[in-house]
Amino acid sequence: MHILKPKRATPEVMSSFHTDEYVNFLHKVTPETAEKMTYHGTRFLVGEDNPAFEGVFEFCSISAGGSIGAAQRITSGAADIAINWAGGLHHAKKREASGFCYINDIVLGTLELLRTYPRVLYIDIDCHHGDGVEEAFYTTDRVMTCSFHKFGEYFPGTGSQDDRGRGKGKGYAVNVPFKDGITDESFKSVFEPVITRVLEVFRPSAVVLQCGSDSLAGDKLGCFNLTMKGHANCVQFLRKQNIPLILLGGGGYTVKNVARTWTYETACALGIENEIDPNLPWNQYFEWFGPRYRLEVPENNMEDLNVKEGTLDSVREAVLEQLQQLQCAPSVQMQDVPRESVRQHLGFGRDDEAGRDELDEKLAQHARYLYNLQETDTTTDESEESDFWDSDESSTSANWRNGSRRSGSVSRVNGRHSSLQPQYRADAEKRRMSLLTGKYYDIPTHEDEYAHYECGSAPNKSTKRRFFSGPAGGGWDDFGGVDSRVNARSRMANGFRNGFLLTTPFMDTRHGEDGEDDDNYEEMLVDP
Repeated sequence: MHILKPKRATPEVMSSFHTDEYVNFLHKVTPETAEKMTYHGTRFLVGEDNPAFEGVFEFCSISAGGSIGAAQRITSGAADIAINWAGGLHHAKKREASGFCYINDIVLGTLELLRTYPRVLYIDIDCHHGDGVEEAFYTTDRVMTCSFHKFGEYFPGTGSQDDRGRGKGKGYAVNVPFKDGITDESFKSVFEPVITRVLEVFRPSAVVLQCGSDSLAGDKLGCFNLTMKGHANCVQFLRKQNIPLILLGGGGYTVKNVARTWTYETACALGIENEIDPNLPWNQYFEWFGPRYRLEVPENNMEDLNVKEGTLDSVREAVLEQLQQLQCAPSVQMQDVPRESVRQHLGFGRDDEAGRDELDEKLAQHARYLYNLQETDTTTDESEESDFWDSDESSTSANWRNGSRRSGSVSRVNGRHSSLQPQYRADAEKRRMSLLTGKYYDIPTHEDEYAHYECGSAPNKSTKRRFFSGPAGGGWDDFGGVDSRVNARSRMANGFRNGFLLTTPFMDTRHGEDGEDDDNYEEMLVDP
């Protein structure tokens, strides 16, 4: 088992399903402003189940980021089973929260799976109906939703067997409603034949299983009578199918039973459920699990109304008949989608500075510098104009221009002209990045401005150093590769000449009378 720290979901990622207005609301709302921003509880956070607690957006980004990260591990082939017990918030809608759920991480994770897989199966064994996920994929045949839940006068009040999808997705929304008190044996007699038939008809490429624990016996809000092993039998059954599987959390309001069950189901995912000791080890929460202190959730004496009223067989037959009417697995025209680059996979983005710790800086600063260096040379003309002073190359070349043409407003970068604002020139000439630490430091503007060099001689102020890019159409190979480029820049920092740092006398006659640069640089070139 590998324990990973996935990236938190950004507002842009959340808006792949939720509306921009709703995501922006969650990002800004606080307990003090909730009444005003929800228009007195009529929008976004409707009802008492969805309070605007402190840190709600941070919680949503962690939960959604875990499910998206799990989907990415599956699609990349790095894992066969991925688990996010902090996910499974299946009630959240496109533009409002519902049933303690604010951001629907299941939909976001499923959308990530659909980038690679043609069909995804979603199974929900929470006591409540997974209405948010069903609603999201109600009109498509690429996702089949199958929910086993309590139906009747019970939240959210949806999930009838008559709800089977619409349009292209007609028949691909499967609902299995139960009554109070269903036991392990009764649940298994419906779950296994239905899921077996679903796998035969739909042939999913991946399965998402929402393991809500409020269907356990003794739950404060649930009304089923499942034991821990009866609940975990769903995980064991799907594991045997050898299909990529994502396990998510969900409901569960008797906390000690939730902890027991998800611990045991993690062992089931690893295939070691028969090897772990059922007696709990000592820990700081040991007294919570009394009086038996064992890894178990027993059933109680609740009566099973599904058997008493004879509805179990009729429900099973109705579901199997619905699946019988479906054609073979729907075909999907797939196309290649943009994949994650190595730079993104290693986490070398410009926006992740705040999330890096000291260890990240020590391990990755050199590789990050190389990626930033390559990105600078491959940007378009427009992006170079706007991002020039943010790049490493701009900091280097600008500091070598220090003392030369200070009063000028036009410079030549990579063989072309660009207009430079005075305030940006001043900032660039005062800061420089260290190749060793990757950090920026200020450069003195006094006469001792080169005193910070530990080796090598200071550049001659009477000369003009200029950086020229390679030939047109050239890349890294024109300069001998990345290592050669980095070594050349290191020599530049110590004041040495190299093949593409050209030294020419600085003469004011190089400028025309109208102050424009002379584009004829042939006379300036020297043979390295």
